[in-house]
Amino acid sequence: MRNAAPDRSKRELAADVDPRVPLALERTFLAWIRTGLAMMGFGFVVARFGLFLRELERARGGAVPAGRGISPMMGTALVALGVCASGWAALRFRRDLAAVAAGESPLARSPVVPTLIALALCGIGAATIWYFLTSS
Repeated sequence: MRNAAPDRSKRELAADVDPRVPLALERTFLAWIRTGLAMMGFGFVVARFGLFLRELERARGGAVPAGRGISPMMGTALVALGVCASGWAALRFRRDLAAVAAGESPLARSPVVPTLIALALCGIGAATIWYFLTSS
């Protein structure tokens, strides 16, 4: 059964949107961007920390361990995760704005990606803890 009211254009639907909704979406987007940048920055620090420790040992005149250690792998994983979080945030922001403009609720989206990012961070953290406990 068809509605008696004619179909409304996207422009008319967008005009009815509470201006707080797109602004809230933008704040959420910017929070995800900050999260991604923080993960990338921290990943860089972690990746270079092993190099710092080797140089410190070399300056003390001690034996420099062979290999690169786990720091570059952990750091690279954090940087990659930050890149994924930022890319996902951009895609999600665009989809949510389009949903709001079409008169749909952006809250019906699945929280799979944020959950996966959180689980990946837990995995990286657990691997780091394991490394700290087994390397000393």
